[in-house]
Amino acid sequence: MTSANKKIQLRKTTESDLETLFEFQLDEEGIYLAAFTSKDPTDKDFYMERQKRFLKDKTINAQTILYGDEIAGSIAKFEIDGVPEITYWIGRNFWNQGIATNALKEFLKTEEARPIRGRTAFDNIGSQKVLEKSGFKITGTDKGFANARGKETEEFIYILT
Repeated sequence: MTSANKKIQLRKTTESDLETLFEFQLDEEGIYLAAFTSKDPTDKDFYMERQKRFLKDKTINAQTILYGDEIAGSIAKFEIDGVPEITYWIGRNFWNQGIATNALKEFLKTEEARPIRGRTAFDNIGSQKVLEKSGFKITGTDKGFANARGKETEEFIYILT
C-alpha cells in the first residue's frame, strides 16, 4: 500500500497496543522533544501499570493511531485539576507525514471537551505546528521540571475553545 493510499484511523487503545506504544516512547529524540516524561522512560513495568490504569479511567479518552494497518502512535484527552488536556506521541518512523495533525483533527471530531489545553516544550516546533494546524491558539507559557532534560524547561500553553 502506498503512503498516498494509507488512511489514518483512531480506535480505543487496548492493552495489546501498549507494547508498541512503549517502544515508541523509548526514542531518545522523541523523549527530548516531549521533555515532560516519566523519570525513567525505560521502566517498562511502571509504564505498563500506569497505562493499564489509564485505560480504566473514565476521564481519559485514549486512542491508538493507525496508519494503514500499522500502529503509528497514540492520542488522548486527560484531565489535570478538572481541565481537559490533549497528549499525543507518534512513532519516529511516522514523523513528518502529517499523521499527528490528521490524527488530532480526527480526534477532535469526537472528543467534545472544550476548552481543551495542549502543551509543548518551547523548542518542539513540530508539536507546535500540529496544535496550530488543529485550531489551538497559544495563550501563555509555563515552566516546570522536565525529566527528559534534567532541568526546568519552558513550555507553551495552547487552548482550543
